[in-house]
Amino acid sequence: MTQTDANADIAELGYEEARAELVDVVRILEQGGLDLDASLALWERGEALANRCEEHLAGARRRVEVALAAAELETRD
Repeated sequence: MTQTDANADIAELGYEEARAELVDVVRILEQGGLDLDASLALWERGEALANRCEEHLAGARRRVEVALAAAELETRD
């Protein structure tokens, strides 16, 4: 199984799920005790989770910007 395959499920996670798992990944990495391969795999999953969280936040930002622009247009009319 490739790392991409192992992280394929991340695309299905909501923000809260991805963030919660990312917190767990960070906690595990901070505890140490993993071999290099396991640490790297966990780090890569953490990166993928962080990217997924950023995707959700960027989408939310866009929605807020659209809503604000629409509200501004309504106040001009």
